[in-house]
Amino acid sequence: MLDILFEVLLTCGELLLEAFIELIAGGIIDLMFRLVSEVSEFLEKISPITATLIYGFLGAFGGGCGLLIFPRHLIHPSRIPGISLLVSPVLTGAAFSTLGSFLRSRRKGTTQIEIFRNGYAFAFGMAFIRLLFAH
Repeated sequence: MLDILFEVLLTCGELLLEAFIELIAGGIIDLMFRLVSEVSEFLEKISPITATLIYGFLGAFGGGCGLLIFPRHLIHPSRIPGISLLVSPVLTGAAFSTLGSFLRSRRKGTTQIEIFRNGYAFAFGMAFIRLLFAH
């Protein structure tokens, strides 16, 4: 019984840590886009589907760069392979969506990553690459 509880706690810890790392990486991308206004203007003008694909590829690139720094899993993988591919992108997308709503309510400018779909695509790309190549 204690082993099952420990495994559940490890799985939850893995999901939260991965979502946190994806959120930090996405935040860095968001800050970079805010600093380079031309990139932001370009992304605002393209179609939503294209923007989602770009954020997915940026997430995959970020996951690949993360593998250079952390080539191994940060937490021992759970017994359910791929669970982080389902849960952590949802958490990250929700966090970016919440941030976007907060900024819009304050009449501040937002970027396209600050909607659920694009935050999710970024985190999914990052989690997918880490799932495939981290050991």
